[in-house]
Amino acid sequence: MKKIYFTLTGTNHYYGKDFINPDMKLTLVKEPDNAFDKEAIKVVHEALGTIGYVANSPYTMVGEKSYSAGRLYDKIGDTVECTVLFKLAQGILCFVEVEE
Repeated sequence: MKKIYFTLTGTNHYYGKDFINPDMKLTLVKEPDNAFDKEAIKVVHEALGTIGYVANSPYTMVGEKSYSAGRLYDKIGDTVECTVLFKLAQGILCFVEVEE
């Protein structure tokens, strides 16, 4: 299994990020019918629903190794579990494990 890192962004449009902690399990859900981005991947919390999106812009991504939603899109199924790694001032770094 290979870890792919990505940034969770847009939390300020939902529930904020105070409740998000390292090692928290979340779910990625592809959103092909998204009117703004055909490669949109929303991030879902089991109890709250959508809490943000996988960053798809270099301005919202944390670190050089962080994948954008566009780069991640074809590497995952329609839904997949992910894990929060770090909560930083500039964003929340997460990872998903995929087959190599």
